[in-house]
This record gives sequence, structure tokens and C-alpha cells, in this order.
Amino acid sequence: SDRGAGLIGGLGMAPSGDIGDRHGLFQPVHGTAPDIAGQGKANPCAMFLSAAMMLDWLADRHEEAQLEVGARVIEKAVEIALSSGGAVPMEYGGGAGTEALTAAVIGALGEARRRVG
Repeated sequence: SDRGAGLIGGLGMAPSGDIGDRHGLFQPVHGTAPDIAGQGKANPCAMFLSAAMMLDWLADRHEEAQLEVGARVIEKAVEIALSSGGAVPMEYGGGAGTEALTAAVIGALGEARRRVG
């Protein structure tokens, strides 16, 4: 999974889901990132994308289209936040840590909702 994460920009961007017959567990591939824990450096995008993955799974499992819409909104908010250039993650040479990236994604939710519909 680490090598695959490199293809999409690194562990800070890689969501994951461990899905069984009845339950699913969704988390960033990087887990707790102990090497940078407590420093405010972790890229939270993998966590947001894991939440979107969870909503997709729940939407399918419960036939609830609004959950799928929520997943698309989260994905679009991450896309908007990263493409704006205002919050560049540290692993991409920027200075945005956990707090700045979180604020950028939250700030993009309104525009994401409009774009997703």
C-alpha cells in the first residue's frame, strides 16, 4: 500500500478501508504517523478521503444516495483545497500542516456542495 500511495502523492493522500462481510473500518493508510505525531505536520487529506470511502460503502450497503453525495462533496472539497494552491502539504514542499489543510478543506465545503449538487 505504501508504494501505491506514492502514485497518488504519498501516504498523506491515501485512504483505506478494511471491509468484511458485515463491517468496515476506514482509516488513512499512514495510521497514526508516529514519526510526526503531535507536531501538526500530518496531512489530514487521507483521513477525509477515508471518511468519503466510508460514506460510499454505507451508501451501497444501505441504499442511501445522500451518503454517496456526501462522499463526493468531501472528495471535491479536498480537490478544491489542494488545487487552489493556498494550502500545500509539507510533503509536497509547502508549509501547510494539519491545521491549515483542515481549515482549507472545511473552507471548500460550500463550493464543493455547489459543484456536486
